[in-house]
Amino acid sequence: MKFPEPQQEHEWLQQLVGDWAYEHTSACEPGETPQVFRGTQRTRSLGKLWIIGDGTGDMPGGGKAYTQITLGFDPRRNRFVGTWIGSMMTHLWLYNGGLDGERKVLTLDSEGPSFTDANKLAKYQDIFTLVNKDHHALTSRVLGDDGKWVEFMRADYRRNSR
Repeated sequence: MKFPEPQQEHEWLQQLVGDWAYEHTSACEPGETPQVFRGTQRTRSLGKLWIIGDGTGDMPGGGKAYTQITLGFDPRRNRFVGTWIGSMMTHLWLYNGGLDGERKVLTLDSEGPSFTDANKLAKYQDIFTLVNKDHHALTSRVLGDDGKWVEFMRADYRRNSR
């Protein structure tokens, strides 16, 4: 069996490998005043085909949240794929996405619990934007009932000193 060779998309993901400190701004409920939370994430490579990020951050009302993200690229589907889980919820987020033409923005589509009806799923996007080699941003948005995307979270990740 011949193992797959890394593609350019796998190499793109390697830019996210490292130790990061983040500042996360979000409104816990739509219409609330945004709050700022801080945390860290260590992202490592699993071979040259996958990355895994383990995060720890502050929670609203105190306490810590623990998260894990996996990202890879499936050449057969020509799509980035992955997962996200957090200690604060029971939903497994499945990612499917692609890069923009300039190869600076990775948009990952997913479905998850609706903000407005816990019995329904809503469409979400997590968007990674490369600012430079030591800074990337993550924005999260949900597709509203009116068909418009509503951003509810932004996190800026800055590489810790080496």
